[in-house]
Amino acid sequence: MTGSIRETAPAKINLALHVTGRRADGYHLLDSLVTFAGDGDSLELAPASQDGFRVTGRFGALLGDGQDNLVVRARDLLRSAVLAAGHAAPPVEISLDKALPVASGIGGGSADAAATLRGLARLWGVTLPQGQMQALALSLGADVPMCLASRPVLARGIGEELTPVAALPALALVLVNPLVSVSTPDIFRRLETRDNPPMTALPATRQADWTAYLRAQRNDLEPPARALVDEIAAVSTALASGGAELVRMSGSGATCFGLFASPHAAAEAAARLTEQHPLWYVQATTTIAGE
Repeated sequence: MTGSIRETAPAKINLALHVTGRRADGYHLLDSLVTFAGDGDSLELAPASQDGFRVTGRFGALLGDGQDNLVVRARDLLRSAVLAAGHAAPPVEISLDKALPVASGIGGGSADAAATLRGLARLWGVTLPQGQMQALALSLGADVPMCLASRPVLARGIGEELTPVAALPALALVLVNPLVSVSTPDIFRRLETRDNPPMTALPATRQADWTAYLRAQRNDLEPPARALVDEIAAVSTALASGGAELVRMSGSGATCFGLFASPHAAAEAAARLTEQHPLWYVQATTTIAGE
């Protein structure tokens, strides 16, 4: 087993999210273009005499560090699979630096769980079949498989049918959250229609006008979220006033993103927004390009 390692848990951003149906078991069917930021939570994993888990960071106090945390559940789930495969999975100390807001629509908990799976596999020096790792991830939540890859994907089904999007370029964004938690089940319950049209065909090259393409798509969860959380409209207005070429909510909210022409423009806008709204979460970032 190696020494201490660090693993990043990038923020997940739904550039578009279309709700296209609902299964008999109640899960909604999605058609979503997902990318990942260069910023997010981070985990440090180290060998230990007994298992330990602690949470620090700006939003750490909002999370529990008990057995219900997704990091702990991911650790225990992977350990069972590793032991069943005949490998060792000794105790580990995990420290989570929680930099992303909680319940914010950018996959913080799912990203943390996925980073735990990746990090522990490295720490324990094991390689499980990709299909098994994906199944473990899905058992932790519908968003965890895409966070396990942390690369641009087209997500369908309940979020587990993933197709890499190699043509998606790196995008300069500003993420803003008014620090109001949003209940995903409440948002889905408020959906007026659940059989909306899917996304149109993706552009084939990075040189395509992706901004124009994204403008023609939507997030079907944004209208019910706006009806439930007034602050989402304020965040969207602030981003648009700051020069964003496109503004949209990510996931079930309340985080919104603004798409800017360059990282420099995004950084300047983020600085202004932070000054104007010091209590908000504001982060300029550049997304990970497709491969």
